[in-house]
Amino acid sequence: MPRTLHVTRPNAQFQQWEALLRNRTKRLRAGELVVQGVRPITLALEHGWRVRAVLYDDERPLSRWAEDLLERARGLRVAMAPDLLRQLSDKDEDVPELIAVVAMPEDDLARIPVGPSFLGAVFDRPTQPGNVGTMVRSLDAFGGSGLVVTGHGADPYDPKTVRASTGSLFAVPVVRAPSHREVLAWVTRLRAAGHPITVVGTDEHGTATIDDVDLTGPTLLVIGNETAGLSSGWREACDVMARIPIGGAASSLNAASAATVTLYEAARQRSRTSTTTP
Repeated sequence: MPRTLHVTRPNAQFQQWEALLRNRTKRLRAGELVVQGVRPITLALEHGWRVRAVLYDDERPLSRWAEDLLERARGLRVAMAPDLLRQLSDKDEDVPELIAVVAMPEDDLARIPVGPSFLGAVFDRPTQPGNVGTMVRSLDAFGGSGLVVTGHGADPYDPKTVRASTGSLFAVPVVRAPSHREVLAWVTRLRAAGHPITVVGTDEHGTATIDDVDLTGPTLLVIGNETAGLSSGWREACDVMARIPIGGAASSLNAASAATVTLYEAARQRSRTSTTTP
């Protein structure tokens, strides 16, 4: 049985967990993140994420869900004073019943499954963690295979990202890559292995509307930075640049919204193909 640690004051271990919430560098160095909420924690466990510690309120009875999770999760058990547990929560008033500390997976593109129905996405240099989380959630909803975050940008393991994904971060592989070069080298290898992947960029000045682009085959969608759009490297690499027709006074869509529309269009086309194929 995993050992239990009792924490009643903000010791060094507590301060390390607290730093994971606010400090990207310390998250990266420790290789772990803090996870809150029933759905995110449950999905992390169901999808095989390594749980390093489970922190729970030492002063109240646990629910059946929490007791079951403590039994299933391997790692350190931490019975924590409620005031300290509240400090690790993203809610100011409520004390969470349970918080998990999980290990980050490797940034390996091989984690993303690729087959005939591959539908992946790239988010190039994102600035807002919430947009990264929303894109992961949309990928999960519309059958996406995984997300690659390229360049220096928002951290996919930021608490705001995890919260915006509503737990989908633990169901959909997310991989960080230094630049477009590593991703394009991966695409080249996949094509050589028999996967005819089409790289589709999105831009308000794209040459084709998104509904005119064939998204039924293996597809990698590329979404640009919220302000600057796609980098020149990605623009040159895309097989087609697509735009989303919009009206009204809006000049463009939020990056996460554009990704959601594009992913929906891909799912729509694929559902029609599957229903018409004998």
